[in-house]
Amino acid sequence: MNNILTINNLTISFKNNLKVVNKINIKIPIGKTVAIVGESGSGKTLSALSILKLLPTNAKIEEGEIIYKEKNLLKIPNYQIEKIRGNKITTIFQEPMSSLNPLHNIKKQINEIITNHSNISEKEATEKTKALLNDVGLDNLKDRLNSYPFELSGGQRQRVMIAMAIANNPDLLIADEPTTALDVTIQLQILELLKNLQKQLNMAILFISHDLGVVKNLADYVYIMKDGNIVEHNSKFNIFNHPIEKYTQELIGTKNLKRKKIINENKLLLKIEKLKVWYPIKKGLLKKTVNYIKAINSISFNLYEKQTIGIVGESGSGKSSLALAILKLIPSSGDIFYKNNNISLIHSKKFINFRKEIQIIFQDPFSSLSPRMTVQEIINEGLDIHFKDLTYEDKKARSQSILIDVGLNFNDIYNRYPHEFSGGQRQRIAIARALILNPKLLILDEPTSALDVSIQKQILNLLNNLQDKYKLSYIFISHNMKVIESVSDYIIIMEKGDIVEEGETKIVFKSPQKTYTKQLLSSVV
Repeated sequence: MNNILTINNLTISFKNNLKVVNKINIKIPIGKTVAIVGESGSGKTLSALSILKLLPTNAKIEEGEIIYKEKNLLKIPNYQIEKIRGNKITTIFQEPMSSLNPLHNIKKQINEIITNHSNISEKEATEKTKALLNDVGLDNLKDRLNSYPFELSGGQRQRVMIAMAIANNPDLLIADEPTTALDVTIQLQILELLKNLQKQLNMAILFISHDLGVVKNLADYVYIMKDGNIVEHNSKFNIFNHPIEKYTQELIGTKNLKRKKIINENKLLLKIEKLKVWYPIKKGLLKKTVNYIKAINSISFNLYEKQTIGIVGESGSGKSSLALAILKLIPSSGDIFYKNNNISLIHSKKFINFRKEIQIIFQDPFSSLSPRMTVQEIINEGLDIHFKDLTYEDKKARSQSILIDVGLNFNDIYNRYPHEFSGGQRQRIAIARALILNPKLLILDEPTSALDVSIQKQILNLLNNLQDKYKLSYIFISHNMKVIESVSDYIIIMEKGDIVEEGETKIVFKSPQKTYTKQLLSSVV
């Protein structure tokens, strides 16, 4: 099979002589999709950036060659690379909001990539831009070419990036985590779009991801990277059905994480009745309410002791508004009963007595942990508010105990800051901060979506074990159906503020009734 690009013995190091990519070999056939899978720091993104000489200044290529059309890209001068970059080899990045220029409208940005590599007029470029937007499913934007990136949704921005990437009919598209920041239904749309464009243009794709569900959906051949090395490579079928290396087996084995049923169905902890969250739309000088954004429309459900309810839905479905309403961080109507107390009627000053029993863990621990506080200060903050009579020694003992529970050593980390830890360690710190108050209900808002798949598995196992030990109840919010399957007893599917389907997780996964649920489930590895 003819290859459009071949990487031979590529070695990359940083200026401190630390090798981050070690003699890797990758072949990308014409018109096929090759995926590189690995956790953060494995070297997959650096390998891709080296193709177009886009490595950071503190990284250097020690040896190897990258062959494209019989030319070694590492040896040709920059002016020749510039003719290839954005033309015959293009790139889509993970976060389109930071990849698109916020100061330029979409017409200018797409036109620019066309005119840089083609001798055509601005008018002709604009007509081609309209055609490209139609090709990527954004025909509704043809009359909004002056729109700026911030005026578009995440899915629309990513489609604009794809339009720019295919503008000059590339031979190879490098897609670096292009769907990680998107909801599952938008992910599926983007993946389907890439498949269709690949057939249409006979374009090869180098797809970089840590999401095995996406890789299984798209790739023909898979390379597994760890610590700068390719530890295994094979066809998609063999990687997912007959993995050889232990690391690959661990990655694939994440889907086998199953939850033990430990619910105490005799003890009702939380009861939601006809909960509504409507955000007023105000206009005019007097800010008169003219309409409402209906984030949640009269939903009801029960949560029992030691039960986990999974809340699933795309952005705008109302799942995060639900979490904030339960915590009384936004106004709502309807009834919220916690231990038979209607907390929706309790004044915010009195609700502080309940707040220590209802804690939340956020998606990104790096932004939810104060960068100016040490680990000990972060964990003790809740104790300082809710348990003011505790002595310093009592607080220290509690901190040591809870850090052991989440798999961390107090003496190694107590005086360090969040930036000194990995994503998985930071999430464990966030869990410890919540658990030290002895809560009964934890609301987990996408707690693993920012983590690599192997770290996800560790955190999910940890949450299952802690639930059993402390008799916790969870509301687990996610758009990752694989994660929801592994942690939840009961699942609620939300769309546009309504519950469209609910039931025991294993029943819903086996026999979904709604088309929307079937679309979500199609993303599961």
